[in-house]
Amino acid sequence: MPLTPAIEEPQIHESAQGPRVTPAASRTAQTPRPVPGPRPAAVPRPGRPGPARPAPPAQRAPQATPGPVPAAPAAAPTAPSVSAAVPQIQLIPASAEGALDAAEEAVDLLLDTGRAPGDILVLTTGDPHPWAAHELSFGEAAYWALHDAGDDVFYADAAQVQRAAGRPVVVFAVNGGAVESVAGALPVALTRAGALLIVCGDAQQINSVLGAGV
Repeated sequence: MPLTPAIEEPQIHESAQGPRVTPAASRTAQTPRPVPGPRPAAVPRPGRPGPARPAPPAQRAPQATPGPVPAAPAAAPTAPSVSAAVPQIQLIPASAEGALDAAEEAVDLLLDTGRAPGDILVLTTGDPHPWAAHELSFGEAAYWALHDAGDDVFYADAAQVQRAAGRPVVVFAVNGGAVESVAGALPVALTRAGALLIVCGDAQQINSVLGAGV
């Protein structure tokens, strides 16, 4: 009876070892997986496209040649600069009595459309504007100091246009004065206007000074 258990024990150990050996064999079968060594043979493939790459840079070089073409449009901006130096002239027909009121309406319209007060200079050929008369009561030094500050609309006598500095917009009100003084001040007012000259007065008198078609 004791012999039988001794024989059964080695059979149990062998059966347990049997399955262990099979996985070991499977592991050895997995070793050929790294055999994808033929891939390194493909390494020369990236080398072949290599020589083809230098060819495209040779094609890019001719594309750089059209670069100088934009040099032509660069000359275009010079043309508008010439036109910007010539101010526009706008004529508002008005009598000598209504020229100052027409000038005030023009100033209001300029301010409403976004013009800064310091951009506007108003010249009168006859009676001074009430603002100018009031400020001159404090002395010419204080009056012209306001002109130099350039913070607000400035009103001056057209006879003093030579003393006034240029501003983007000049409003010229022909509200009286001698024809000769108007003829002498109006061309100077045109030189003081940077972008726009608005003339309020008799159309025939103004056209005779500046020329027909103003």
